[in-house]
Amino acid sequence: MELLKIENLCKTYGKGESQVMALDDVTLSVEKGEFVAIIGSSGSGKSTLLHIVGGVDVPTSGKVYLDGQDVYAQKNEKLAIFRRRQVGLIYQFYNLIPTLNVVENITLPVLMDKREVNKERLEELLEMLGLSNRRNHLPNQLSGGQQQRVSIGRALMNAPAVMLADEPTGNLDSQNGQEIIKLMKESNKKYGQTLIVVTHDENIALQADRIIGISDGKISRNERVR
Repeated sequence: MELLKIENLCKTYGKGESQVMALDDVTLSVEKGEFVAIIGSSGSGKSTLLHIVGGVDVPTSGKVYLDGQDVYAQKNEKLAIFRRRQVGLIYQFYNLIPTLNVVENITLPVLMDKREVNKERLEELLEMLGLSNRRNHLPNQLSGGQQQRVSIGRALMNAPAVMLADEPTGNLDSQNGQEIIKLMKESNKKYGQTLIVVTHDENIALQADRIIGISDGKISRNERVR
């Protein structure tokens, strides 16, 4: 079942001679529950693609459909709600709120939505992420790997349709990086979570169901691994 459909997506920055084509007529689709790795060199457009799928950046032209919904046909307020409820974002640098503890950071998207926290889901996530005994710790009291686990919990708390990760292991040592990828794969299987990971690491990409290569804003590779 198709969850994500991208049609003729283009993104340009700047004007005139300084104009840069970050994405050039990209068309692709992702199935529900699929784990897709997007690879490419720095400046290839892979992060731009991820941010447009997540509603963080706006396309110059083209369409993005998530679960049948035209993402950019929505007005700003509805787009913000879409981002909170339908998309879980994981970045290289965690983006945790330094004054909030583990539980508060994980539940922040729910609280911003003015909805009640699903305590059973929270406890399940804390257990899965190995954070049950760190629930009251602030980010500066955690290791880098633990902070990235918190960001994964935050991304999963709202049970989004798709989880997007932009170089999620880029700020971690190899052991912590492997553990983070393992956790994301577990959530992909356990919750049927569609997972799209941008990475420059071929070893991570080879763990995905499919590898999509981006070069100069165009799809250069679309290969099913398993």
